[in-house]
Parts: sequence; structure tokens; C-alpha cells
Amino acid sequence: MAVLASRISSKGQVTIPKKVRETLRARPGDSVIYEIDGSAVRLRRAEPFDALFHTSVSGTLEEWNSPEDEEAFRDL
Repeated sequence: MAVLASRISSKGQVTIPKKVRETLRARPGDSVIYEIDGSAVRLRRAEPFDALFHTSVSGTLEEWNSPEDEEAFRDL
């Protein structure tokens, strides 16, 4: 396991070390996600949002969004 360090700027910004960026395959413009678990934080590269896929499946999800569905699954 490698241990790397960065400093936090006065604006709360951190430079992600090159080795971390390479490991994540992160490039300029990519988004990252911080997963917080107690006092530990995991950093990972966010997958790009696939708008075409979302648009293609969003119409199929409406059938599950009715007052009857809410009533039937309220206790889950």
C-alpha cells in the first residue's frame, strides 16, 4: 500500500497526486466521488452520466410510480 500526502489550501482545495490520478485513470474535467465511512474517506472517479441511456430507460420506470405502488411498498 502506498501512502501519499497533499496539503489543503486556504480555499479547501487539494491537488490529487499524480500516482493517485493515474491509478484512478482520472483526467482533467473528470468528477470524483468521496465515500465517507466513519473517519475514513475513499476517493474514486465518477463514471460519466450516460444521458442517452437514462433517457431510453426513464420511460419504462413510470409504471412503478403510482399511489398504489407507494401504498404497497411503504413499509420496505
